[in-house]
Amino acid sequence: MENRVKKIAILGAESTGKSTLAELLAKRYSTIFIPEFARSYFNKNDIKNYSLSDLEQIALEQIELEHELSKNANGFVFCDTTLITIKIWSQNEFKQVPQVISTHIKHSDYDLYLLCNNDLPWEDDGQRMHQHLREHVFKWNEHELIKLNVPYKIVSGIGEDRNQKAIQIIESTFNLVK
Repeated sequence: MENRVKKIAILGAESTGKSTLAELLAKRYSTIFIPEFARSYFNKNDIKNYSLSDLEQIALEQIELEHELSKNANGFVFCDTTLITIKIWSQNEFKQVPQVISTHIKHSDYDLYLLCNNDLPWEDDGQRMHQHLREHVFKWNEHELIKLNVPYKIVSGIGEDRNQKAIQIIESTFNLVK
């Protein structure tokens, strides 16, 4: 493996275990994960009343957070979302996507995307509102990844099975298998 830090993005619909997986993988590989900035933003702002400019701000803060925290990465960095998620919600809610989001997506440099399947049970956490859109969002994420022509793998399973599948994907993709 070359010395450059490998960036792995974790995508999926709401309540598919992205944050849990990002934290677990970071711990497994003794590195850091980048949390989803939108979560902290909506802890302070009304998630039921946001604007396109809120999404632009979230996108810019996510980029900055990723840039700053990646400096502390060791071999890998696991990103608990990308601007693809913000693009999907922007398109879904406002039928448009700010140029800054589209531009940054085109120039992103993730080495691998892990797309979490919808096989985990739905859990409400106060910020999740679109249980009925899970399958649609999964397909939308996959469509975006195909359109970008980037390497991605779908992660399925429950509990430790899901975690082990993600680890196997990473180890196989980056030739870490012994």
